[in-house]
Amino acid sequence: MLTPIEKLFFVIAFCASGYTAFLVARRIYRIVRRGPGSLSTDDIVRRLVNATVVAITQKTVLKRRLLPSIAHALIVWAFAYFLLANLADVLQGFIPNFIFLGAGPVGNAFRIGADLLGAACLIGVLALMLRRWLIDPKVFSFQGNTLIHPKAVAGIKRDSLIVSTFILVHVTSHILGDSLVAQSGPYACEPIAHFLCGLWSGISPQGIDVFRHIFFWGAIGTILGFAPYFLISKHIHIFIAPLNFLLKPERRSIGALEKIDMTDEAITQFGAAKLEHLSQPQLMDAFACIMCNRCQDACPAHVTGKALSPAALEINKRYHLNDEGAKLAAGQESEVSLLDFAISAEAVWACTACGACVEVCPVNNEPMRDILDIRRDRVMMEAAFPLQLRQAFKGMERQGNPWNAAPESRMDWAHGLNVPTIEQNPEPDILWWVGCAPATDPRAQKTARDFAKILNAAGVNFAVLGKLERCTGDSARRAGNEALFFELATSNVETLNETLGERPKRIVTTCPHCLHTLKNEYPDYGGNYDVIHHTQLIEELFADGKLESNSNLTSDVTFHDPCYLGRHNNVYDAPRNALVYAGSAVTELPRHRNNSFCCGAGGAQMWKEEEHGRERVSANRFREALATGKDTLAVGCPFCMIMLSDAAKTANSTMQVKDIAEIVAERL
Repeated sequence: MLTPIEKLFFVIAFCASGYTAFLVARRIYRIVRRGPGSLSTDDIVRRLVNATVVAITQKTVLKRRLLPSIAHALIVWAFAYFLLANLADVLQGFIPNFIFLGAGPVGNAFRIGADLLGAACLIGVLALMLRRWLIDPKVFSFQGNTLIHPKAVAGIKRDSLIVSTFILVHVTSHILGDSLVAQSGPYACEPIAHFLCGLWSGISPQGIDVFRHIFFWGAIGTILGFAPYFLISKHIHIFIAPLNFLLKPERRSIGALEKIDMTDEAITQFGAAKLEHLSQPQLMDAFACIMCNRCQDACPAHVTGKALSPAALEINKRYHLNDEGAKLAAGQESEVSLLDFAISAEAVWACTACGACVEVCPVNNEPMRDILDIRRDRVMMEAAFPLQLRQAFKGMERQGNPWNAAPESRMDWAHGLNVPTIEQNPEPDILWWVGCAPATDPRAQKTARDFAKILNAAGVNFAVLGKLERCTGDSARRAGNEALFFELATSNVETLNETLGERPKRIVTTCPHCLHTLKNEYPDYGGNYDVIHHTQLIEELFADGKLESNSNLTSDVTFHDPCYLGRHNNVYDAPRNALVYAGSAVTELPRHRNNSFCCGAGGAQMWKEEEHGRERVSANRFREALATGKDTLAVGCPFCMIMLSDAAKTANSTMQVKDIAEIVAERL
């Protein structure tokens, strides 16, 4: 079909477009390679299968915003199919009378697929265009107190317009080109193309031939022209997102951080002050970001009016790399810090480390990790952190707990109860890691006392460390004080390994933050334990018949999923089952399970004042619980207990906030 001149022009354009795209891709590769650490190729076959499944099924996209996600999926499926359809167009353009896959059933089935998916793609892109500019444009906006790159707001809209126009021109040209073929009769099997072929009735063969050339270049020429721009727009996520699933190191949990060996004197930079201090996966996140703002919508800090937007962080990284990436790729050092362009200091300290941004991201980005690495730099390199954290740091360092309680008072909560220490019972079946809050906070002590009653009622052979127990260091690590965490972790692991010896190392905790740290972060320090949450043990004891509830006592409660129990450790059923065993009917909050909303205490927020916003995170969550009309809000975390109890007092509410252990103990 193509003339010799057109063929020559195509080859030249293809080479020019490919070379330009190669230069951009090489720059991106060199930028990513500037980061410390490395991408992972472990278990690559399984990961390749997973990345392929994610890309084809769009399951990470479809789990939220269902209707827009369906529209997006239609476009993705169409373009995946069009990789072959575009090859067919090129071959048919270069080879006279060539019919891709032949005119038989196989070829017809292929063309019908391209025809229907092309129409679906047009429906999808038109729906997304209407949503972005008319129906729900606020989804893609940012709050006035959020740091955003000066080119980003207009740039995102420009990208969307350019890409939408490209899709419309490309797919429409393909369909209309096929309709010309259908009109001439060689294979009139495509329903959409066949329906449109009436447009060309009455046009001369010469006119038809002109239109065929126009539509060929409309379909294929747009790809050649768009490819270099494609790699500097947000739509490069089509390639980088699958690589994120393929090459990003696997985590024990979404919140588990990598070990920094504080004894290594060769380390000169702790955390991230500049772009090149971010790890390779973190740099790749900037290119994978689809700029959909789902992480922003899920972020408790943003929802309550604070300056933090995880989406803005990734977007700012991308736009800065578009401007300054060539220097970074060439090995030059950044001239500005991340706090100058990526995220404000106020936003850095607003993060609750709840993991919602990581869980909701459809392309496997982890903006929370960037924030925690920036905190490491602020604390370890600059000693620049909220003053309220100083007292908590001092307490963990000197007394082994952020409440600054003396170790000798660690067992005061257990007076009058049968709670043996490891010295008194050196051969326990289960070691109970009580945690700082249940051991020292007056409200959380009620949980510890009731859990002790449960263990004794079930005849569990257990022991506690007593004054040997120190803070796991969760708050220190999330606040960026890696040196303090290192000291606590190594000390605790030494104590646990010496205490437990060769016995099965099963530990139960009454705090999800302790659970997370012991289970997911202590293995890096030589501590490998079987760690469960107290609601998991309660569920086991009921299932084994070791606990029985009073069937005459029932209640109707609503349950709040703690972030570090649910999202970070995927424990969702055990607390609900424990409540049901205890005779409670559980009403779900609107935001529950992996979509649960934070109480506001995580990420060391427990020890500092909340950043300025429209409301407190805990107030937002408690208002949601109050709207259920239930008398009791059940929790499974002492931090959640404290924060939501305070919110209840502020709201002058009679709704009770109780740990599951308290509810179970009442019904034994």
